[in-house]
Amino acid sequence: MVKITFHGHSCFEIDADGHHLVIDPFFRNNPLCKVKPEDVKADYVLISHGHGDHWGDTPLIASRNKATVIANFELSQYASKQGLKSHPLHIGGSAKFPFGWVKLTIAHHGSTLESSHEHGGNPTGILVNIGGKTIYHAGDTGLFLDMQLIGEMNPIDLALLPIGDNFTMGPVDAAKAVDFLKPKKVVPMHYNTFDIIKQDPQQFVDLLRGKPVECIVMNSGDTIEL
Repeated sequence: MVKITFHGHSCFEIDADGHHLVIDPFFRNNPLCKVKPEDVKADYVLISHGHGDHWGDTPLIASRNKATVIANFELSQYASKQGLKSHPLHIGGSAKFPFGWVKLTIAHHGSTLESSHEHGGNPTGILVNIGGKTIYHAGDTGLFLDMQLIGEMNPIDLALLPIGDNFTMGPVDAAKAVDFLKPKKVVPMHYNTFDIIKQDPQQFVDLLRGKPVECIVMNSGDTIEL
């Protein structure tokens, strides 16, 4: 059984078979989050890109838990400079871990680390295989046609897609992404954290009505099982 807990924005915890993962750990400055980063248990911290609302509390969580940071080469090197354990990947590359495997995909966005002005490499989406399930966290991205290939080559049990518009896909483009990816289930993310990405997730739900996918709107703190 795989448990996925949402903490608002693009932050998720994934737990299966005694393995604990956190993706884009934005806790302290996340107005939707109900959890303190000091209370997060993680063996691995997965980062889609270097913006502060995704890199977030990586140093604190990784150091407290002696967790391994999994990210693109540049972010991995940045983590290593801070004394954190890291495993570098890059777009199209995958690696096996005790829980399963991780593969990075393209994403159309930016990745500069605002705090240090260092270049965070290319933004990515993240495919995670854990507990026999495959989860696709799209990161921050616009719609792109290669999502068809991602779905064809990786049967996706759960897709986590941004719908906030302005910086990423909005509901209409995210609904098209579902057509491309063909996941069994989809959860909208990266919306309502700030006014500039305010959205009604019901619009996304309505756009998917009649399609062969289960759309689950999660509130911060909610957990679902695969």
